[in-house]
Amino acid sequence: MLKQIKQLFSAMNDQHSEMAEHDLKTAVAALLIEVMRADSELLDDEQQTLSVTLKRYFSLTDDAVTELMENANKSLDEAIDYFQFSKQINAQCSAKQRIDIVELLWRLAYADGHLDPQEEHVIRRVASLLYVTHEDFIAAKLAATQL
Repeated sequence: MLKQIKQLFSAMNDQHSEMAEHDLKTAVAALLIEVMRADSELLDDEQQTLSVTLKRYFSLTDDAVTELMENANKSLDEAIDYFQFSKQINAQCSAKQRIDIVELLWRLAYADGHLDPQEEHVIRRVASLLYVTHEDFIAAKLAATQL
């Protein structure tokens, strides 16, 4: 009996870990998509950069990236602010990982060769919610332009 209870809790913990990982992926993807949407122009360069970024950052297949983008778009459409996404990232990522995410946001913003002020505004807000210092914010921006 005790063994069955332990197995039940173990299974619940494993399931919770998988959900949390999926939630982290969705949170990062949603913030990336929000940067892409910020300038009101959905260009192929940005779409391609988003897809490649998600594939590399999370080691996903093309189908998994498509599903993740659909889920992230839906979550973003239902969201009233960025807090639900930043909260998930802050809970699961180190300071270095959060800076890396801000760099990903910058790379996406520069994907079309032009930085729109609205894109910069979104990245600045997200960086603040992720507790990224101004120095690290600027360093991530410079790193993103050094391709």
